[in-house]
Amino acid sequence: MQLSLCAVGRKMPEWVQAGAKDYQKRLPRQWQFSVHEVSQAKLGSAAQNTVKEGEALLACVPDRAHVVVLDNRGSSWSTSELAQQLTRWQELGKPVSLLIGGPDGLDNATYQRADQQWSLSPLTFPHPLVRVLVIEQIYRAYTLTINHPYHRA
Repeated sequence: MQLSLCAVGRKMPEWVQAGAKDYQKRLPRQWQFSVHEVSQAKLGSAAQNTVKEGEALLACVPDRAHVVVLDNRGSSWSTSELAQQLTRWQELGKPVSLLIGGPDGLDNATYQRADQQWSLSPLTFPHPLVRVLVIEQIYRAYTLTINHPYHRA
């Protein structure tokens, strides 16, 4: 499976880079997991910014990809439900792209392109933290699919 995380924001703090890399290196190599960063737009209005960021995020999405946006309007999944999602994504036989918008969220075009919407929580998290949380949760769900003892619920 080709799995990518496309996120708004560059030059993340060292703790974000270290945390993301730590979990990223634990993922199976055959997944071809990658992280793509796009610049945060600063055009003036929130609407203008989200459109510009959405265009950049969608440019990261490979052809035929299954797109999952992270958004508070999405579905909340338990860890076991995320593990089931991972299994389904693998069975799709196409790339999967996880998209994280900027501070102003996602524009309508990006949201409409999504095949799924995933909400980590009803809480609002700093966008750099979301990167680490998503990769850790992907790893945690993966460990469930292989009966690895990392997840102890």
